[in-house]
Amino acid sequence: MHKRLFAWIKPLLKPLLVSFLVITLVLSQADSALAARSGGRIGGGSFRVPTRTAPAPRTYAPPGGGGYYPGGGGFGFPFIVPIFGFGGGGLFTLLLFMALASFIVRSFRAASSTDEYGYETASPKVSVARLQVGLLAQARELQADFNRIAQKADTGSSEGLTQVLQETTLSLLRHPEYWVYGGSETQQARLESAEAQFNRLALAERSKFSEETLSNVDNMLQQAQERKALAASGELALPENPSEYIVVTLIVAAQGKLELPEVKDSQDLRKAISQIGAVSSDRLLAVEVLWTPQAEGDTLSAEDVLVGYPDLRLV
Repeated sequence: MHKRLFAWIKPLLKPLLVSFLVITLVLSQADSALAARSGGRIGGGSFRVPTRTAPAPRTYAPPGGGGYYPGGGGFGFPFIVPIFGFGGGGLFTLLLFMALASFIVRSFRAASSTDEYGYETASPKVSVARLQVGLLAQARELQADFNRIAQKADTGSSEGLTQVLQETTLSLLRHPEYWVYGGSETQQARLESAEAQFNRLALAERSKFSEETLSNVDNMLQQAQERKALAASGELALPENPSEYIVVTLIVAAQGKLELPEVKDSQDLRKAISQIGAVSSDRLLAVEVLWTPQAEGDTLSAEDVLVGYPDLRLV
């Protein structure tokens, strides 16, 4: 009985074993590729309602000598008592009504109107912008710039975040020879929903990393221990497919209007980088600077760019 069962199973063992080995090999390669997807992150900020100082109420001082003063004639409240023959009571009522109406109109405008940057409302308009730049892998000096910014940046203040944004965009503008891909996106929202949109974009980009090997967010600096794979000979093992690209993502939330141009060529990309880097500290709410790969020896192939960043265009 056992011999017959073994004879029936024996022809199936070899195909099953081969299939198992193939699946194991594929999964191990996929795991190693995912493990190589490191990322760097710099960011911080808060979505707080900007404080407004209410204008001091203006008091109306009636012209002319009213009131009772020592050594002088007259009555207190001179305009309340009509001046018979000249219509003083009617004039006072008209002036009082005009002052009250002016105060109500000013208060209503201060509470409900907005200027072009949305500063005057309790819930101002906020722009959430995302800009992505694909660079040639030869731009290793830019990776060094981002690492330096992450290690020294003050990400706990609006001024520090503004400096992070300016230094990052300046590094990109200085090396247009490395630009390969570009893409931009801008959304407008009220303050209540802008934070959710910002977090959604940031999480979508961060999920493309298997590990954030360098991070400075809200002045919390974290850096993973550097790991380098060694070959059997003891020498440093280089990846079979060397890194081809570096992708940098900037996500910015700013009060008021921020419209990035659609990236179709290098001129559009330059304009978009300049605009997002020019956001002032009094408008800046939050920033995320993300780049991959971050770890030395990491890989980001052309296929990785196409799969992970399908919205990027050649510039």
